[in-house]
Amino acid sequence: MSTFLTAERDILLWIQEHLRAAALTPPMRLFSLLGDRGLFWIALTVALLCFRRTRRVGVYCAASMALTFLVVNCAVKPLVARIRPYDLFPEIQLLVHAESDFSFPSGHSANSFSVAWVLFRMAPKKYGVPALILAVLIALSRLYVGVHYPTDVLAGAAVAILLAELCLRLLPKAERRLARR
Repeated sequence: MSTFLTAERDILLWIQEHLRAAALTPPMRLFSLLGDRGLFWIALTVALLCFRRTRRVGVYCAASMALTFLVVNCAVKPLVARIRPYDLFPEIQLLVHAESDFSFPSGHSANSFSVAWVLFRMAPKKYGVPALILAVLIALSRLYVGVHYPTDVLAGAAVAILLAELCLRLLPKAERRLARR
């Protein structure tokens, strides 16, 4: 086993042994549940799309989330095919249902940051900052419940932020082109 993989396992075991607590487990399960299939972020995006005042932000969120889904779930996960930590290390106790896809990168983290980053950059800070905090909590919850390695979560967040920035830079150009027609 590689030193790097051992270090990641040790981090998860440390979380399991030192951070898990009866009072923390229900909220961490809830944060993890909020990220399931991106449904919370999809619902938020749909709500933004419903109102003229927030529609532009909603379009950017939808574009960011769609691009992130394609890159993370359709390209990177099957290409890397990383086995989940609880499948490789029986000492890692799972606190939620077992996942059926691969581990790297974290889809929960990617979905969360794809929308949260757009909100942070485009919406008033009173909405953007809480969205980013929620994205961080969802990402951390994936370590807490034992379904991801630390690098899965970091990579999911990083890829999503990069793709969200790409959308934030390219969509205004597309908007200007459409406006000229």
